[in-house]
Amino acid sequence: MNFGKRLARIRKEQKMTQIVLSEISGCHINMVRRYEANKVQPSLDVIRRLSVALSTSADSLVFSEDERCQQDELKMLFEAAGSLSPEEKDVAKALLESLIMRHNANRFASQQK
Repeated sequence: MNFGKRLARIRKEQKMTQIVLSEISGCHINMVRRYEANKVQPSLDVIRRLSVALSTSADSLVFSEDERCQQDELKMLFEAAGSLSPEEKDVAKALLESLIMRHNANRFASQQK
C-alpha cells in the first residue's frame, strides 16, 4: 500500500474529512487530495503535521505493516497522547499512575501469601 492509500485509510478510520485534516494539519486541501491520490510525496515536516493531526505515528503513514518492526500497541497510544491538551494529559497520567499502583499492590499482596 502506498503513502496516499495509507493516509486516506487512517483518515477515514478516524471519520475525518479531507477538509478537517487540512485544517488541523495546516496543509492546503488541494495538497491533501494530491497526497491521497499519490500524485505528490509530502515533506518530512508535512508527514509530521499529518501524523499529529491524525494522532498516529509517522511510521504508520510511511511504512506498511510488513515493512516496519511490530509496534507495541501501548507505544502507539503514548505517541498519540502527545497531541492531547494539558488537561487531558493530566487525566491520562493519573489513570496510568493509578493502574501501576494497583498492579504493584496486587503483586505485593500475592507475594505475601
